[in-house]
Amino acid sequence: MSTTPLVLLHAFPLDSRMWDGLTEPLARRARLITPDQRGLGTATLPDTGAAPSLDDAADDVLAQLDQLGIDRAVVGGCSMGGYLTMAVLRKAPERVSGLVFIDTKAGADTDEARANRLTTAERVMREGHQGWLAENMMSVLVGPTTHAERPEVLARVRELVDAQPPAGIAWALRAMADRPDSTATLRAADVPALVIMGAEDQLTPMAEATAMVDALPNATLATVQGAGHLSPLEDPESVAKTVLDWLP
Repeated sequence: MSTTPLVLLHAFPLDSRMWDGLTEPLARRARLITPDQRGLGTATLPDTGAAPSLDDAADDVLAQLDQLGIDRAVVGGCSMGGYLTMAVLRKAPERVSGLVFIDTKAGADTDEARANRLTTAERVMREGHQGWLAENMMSVLVGPTTHAERPEVLARVRELVDAQPPAGIAWALRAMADRPDSTATLRAADVPALVIMGAEDQLTPMAEATAMVDALPNATLATVQGAGHLSPLEDPESVAKTVLDWLP
């Protein structure tokens, strides 16, 4: 039985509970680590005074690997978790034995997207986020099939979004807005990689997945039918099987 360490990093604006549907099958084959990212879920938001940066969140991931005595791990994530995976790869490529990218992209934000994130962060800190943030994002977080057929997933997404601390949401938005383009980082990643995309993902077009596969030296592309941007929540069985079939 494989005991490959596998780190999975959650999407925004959720926490590690988004992986609950995958935990049992993945844990049979891997040493599964699903941390909350700083300021979200149960993770604290350090008051360092520094500008929000995914590089600091990457330090959190590496510190947890140190605490667990893990030298190298397969590291992956969904959406923002994918951005954080790329930050880990930039900081410590020698710690990464494989990559899993789910519904994410390598490029930096456009000027418009960056401005929208910063405006949303300001609103969250000014008036909170419960209700409106989940509602505003729901149309693009999950796919049409989920909207039509999986009301329990919609309820779970709303629950997870509403549960997050406003300060953590604002920090994550500002950190994502400041992230660099990671295409060159992917080109230098000489490890096996898996790119998973929900076929109905409206936030990350399939062209973004293709671009990542083209940049990565050793990548496999998989599509999850009937799922959108949060494919691990929308169809956890398919995503878990895809990861297990690929896992080194």
